[in-house]
Amino acid sequence: MIRQEIRNVAIIAHVDHGKTTLVDQLLRQSGQFRASELQGDCILDSNPIERERGITILAKNCAIRYTDRSGKDFHINIIDTPGHADFGGEVERVLKMADGVLLLVDAVEGTMPQTRYVLSKALANGLRPIVVINKMDRPEARVHEVHEEVFDLLVDLGADNRILDFPVIYAAGRQGWAVADLDRLPKEGEVGDVHDLFDAIIKHIPAPKFNPDAPLQVLITNLDYSDYVGRIGIGRVFAGTLHAGQDIMTIDRFGEQKLQKINQLLRFEGLGRMEVDRIEVGDICAVVGLEKVDIGDTLADPENPIALPAVHVDEPTLHMTFRINDGPFAGQDGKYVTSRQIRERLQKELQSNVALAVDFGGTSEEFEVAGRGLLHLGILLENMRREGYELAVGKPKAIFKEVNGKRQEPIELLAVDSPNETVGAVMQMMGDRRGELGKMEVRGRRTHIEFMVPARGLIGLRSRILAVTQGEAIIHHTFDRYDDYRGPMPGRANGVMIATDGGMVTAYALKELSDRGQMFVRPGDNVYAGQVVGEHCKDNDIEVNIVRMKKLTNMRQSIKEATFTLRAPRDLSLEAALEYIEDDELVELTPQFIRIRKRYLNETDRKRNARRIADTAAASS
Repeated sequence: MIRQEIRNVAIIAHVDHGKTTLVDQLLRQSGQFRASELQGDCILDSNPIERERGITILAKNCAIRYTDRSGKDFHINIIDTPGHADFGGEVERVLKMADGVLLLVDAVEGTMPQTRYVLSKALANGLRPIVVINKMDRPEARVHEVHEEVFDLLVDLGADNRILDFPVIYAAGRQGWAVADLDRLPKEGEVGDVHDLFDAIIKHIPAPKFNPDAPLQVLITNLDYSDYVGRIGIGRVFAGTLHAGQDIMTIDRFGEQKLQKINQLLRFEGLGRMEVDRIEVGDICAVVGLEKVDIGDTLADPENPIALPAVHVDEPTLHMTFRINDGPFAGQDGKYVTSRQIRERLQKELQSNVALAVDFGGTSEEFEVAGRGLLHLGILLENMRREGYELAVGKPKAIFKEVNGKRQEPIELLAVDSPNETVGAVMQMMGDRRGELGKMEVRGRRTHIEFMVPARGLIGLRSRILAVTQGEAIIHHTFDRYDDYRGPMPGRANGVMIATDGGMVTAYALKELSDRGQMFVRPGDNVYAGQVVGEHCKDNDIEVNIVRMKKLTNMRQSIKEATFTLRAPRDLSLEAALEYIEDDELVELTPQFIRIRKRYLNETDRKRNARRIADTAAASS
């Protein structure tokens, strides 16, 4: 049987191709909301970090009541997904709730690394795409070329003939229009609408099919939390009917069963949720009142409990060490500083962040945390900072594997859009990082280049490529496969300046050190011995007295002291600091400060550790 009035659709795309902006227009033109209810842009990006960075981090649900041109009513569940490769785990699990996808592709950039990734996951789940070529209002739009790129990508991914005959919608999310025919593009000054997109969803996204005699099966693919009711499981009803107050059997991914009772059922309605007595098969809902529920759990009939296949998520490719902050300023700024508090926060994160892995073994002060990329782990650290946690983290490192006796490492597909005149510098930099050229295409004044590069070669790459391209390069990457180890990678080209004494930074000391390199601190900042206060202009580390004051004497000078101007220090963001550090350094994170320090604060300890590493390397060779 089929529930004709329901459509479940996920919106997938590469980062910054306009998913959330297009959802804004679907909400505004559905006729369900007053203008005052939908304020601003990127309405679904409600997380503060999402709004600051302009990207979607968490997958979100909303629902639209839509009446088509013939007067039929439909309930359309929309799932907005992240576009960045590091949050691919969010995409993988929420695709289980959808019956089809809208694949957005930028009319200028075309298919990008994350386009391939999200489309491959959609095809693996048997979902047919509706291709939306977005940003058609850009003057440099390449409509026909992008259409061919999508077709070629589907062929590469092994799509069958039915999927290759995909419907296409041409849209401009910011302008608020979408049409099914190029001949009907709005002329300058005309106001369009997105009703062709609604029609395509209703026509091409299949309605949920179900067996009326099958026992209850609900797959939990997302979690929410309320201070009043606790954990809330969000998922789709695949079989049966779910009732408020009903007893259900929870089956986790390991097969363990637990009998529980549902207190409330919430159906998605607009941007919020509405309490209902029952949820029919094929719909998406939120379940309240379960003591224990996790992503991948099945809610089943207690008399006939049958588990659904668990959500499969690709393995992490990058790991780093989280440890307590044992520096001289520990506890001065943060609210949560102990290893127990950090452990509890990481355990809480594991409940909803399925792409994360944490090793709680080893010492009680350190935890090995693995994720899908530097941004994935960086967002976790930024959230912990804002919640009042204080900790130190080590250098990100790639996760290696042993396959048939060979050491293998994660390989990423990297796409770089560079000005034509800087292509040579980009190629040289990627060659130094063991990158292999896969594709090169000139697009007007810019060149699109694709490389296969080890994941460890991407650490610190963005800032260097932006430097050689005068800030004009556009860089994206996504995990491709594991392959044989490609050899050593060059490290940081410059050494650092290390503070020898603690205290307050003085302008006099900064002036005297200005010719030694770029500083990370300002006059008046408090520092401690062992803290990295700047980048040396040469390749070796040096120790400097950054708190030195000018000696006062009772002798008059022959000339008045000249006024001097200090160079502005380099302000390192969290991700920039993580990319910058080497193995013997840590990033110290507090709610107010980001500092770089040496792992061993004492100079004698640093020298002893350097000799030990050198002896170990000599013995192994």
